[in-house]
Amino acid sequence: MRIVFFGTPEFAVASLRALLRARVEVAGVVTQPDKPQGRSRSALVAPPVKRLAQSAGLPVLQPVRPVGDLFLASLRRLDADLGVVVAYGHILKPAVLETPPRGMLNVHASLLPRFRGAAPIQHAILVGESETGVSIMQMEAGLDSGPVLHRVATPIVAGETAGALAARLSELGAEALVETLSLVSAGLSRPEPQNHEAATYAPKVDRGVARLDWGRDAAALARQVRAFDPAPGAWSLLDDAAVKLFEGEPADGAGLPGTVLAAGERLLVASGQGALAVREVQPAGRSRMPVDAWARGRGIAPGRRFE
Repeated sequence: MRIVFFGTPEFAVASLRALLRARVEVAGVVTQPDKPQGRSRSALVAPPVKRLAQSAGLPVLQPVRPVGDLFLASLRRLDADLGVVVAYGHILKPAVLETPPRGMLNVHASLLPRFRGAAPIQHAILVGESETGVSIMQMEAGLDSGPVLHRVATPIVAGETAGALAARLSELGAEALVETLSLVSAGLSRPEPQNHEAATYAPKVDRGVARLDWGRDAAALARQVRAFDPAPGAWSLLDDAAVKLFEGEPADGAGLPGTVLAAGERLLVASGQGALAVREVQPAGRSRMPVDAWARGRGIAPGRRFE
């Protein structure tokens, strides 16, 4: 069974690597175009999936958008039986989904029908879920609504960030994908329709959602810090300058929400209930750094206030 693999970021690398290690025949890879990086934006950097594909000698397609006759013709020439999609980054039109004769499967980082959408990992942490997982589903025109072939659950570890959880789920998803393809190849897979009434959604995260509202309780703020670590970073304004906050946890403390209560190894900031203790910050245009170094350099003292 020949596979065409759609994927772009580091999260998708584990799945492609697992297919190669399992000696699954990968006909080719579809990924996003190289992106300009650096201050001058002059250097083009290949997506992680492309780098792995090239090292394995696989054909690579990089359409700006996966639509149009030229792209479909290139896709057909790969002569794949089945498609696999892992964090590709574009919604695929029916014409693409229907190109492989056996359809397309998606590795989704939630226990569907919970958290359909672009940011399931962040939203699971944000709302305080104790468990999440991965689902392997058949793709259809609806948003993450297709029948599920395989689910694997895992607890969300206390204090776990979105980045750490994504790393675990990428490996879990890779294992589940190989198992699922084995069943599909043998004709033993049993797709299970989703309960659409139980669906919840996890829309793409933007900078506005990541802004901290100090009127909320400290536990909710700590979840927000974890959910947006490493990106886009939970942030707040101090003296009209944006500061991203990392490694936060609820702590005892009281004061006007947003007020700095202490600034040493931890930055303690009053919230609507309790206080948020933070160990790392990232000022605008700078790298992440320990709170104490930043506080000394900026003269941060109790009484200063985040907005």
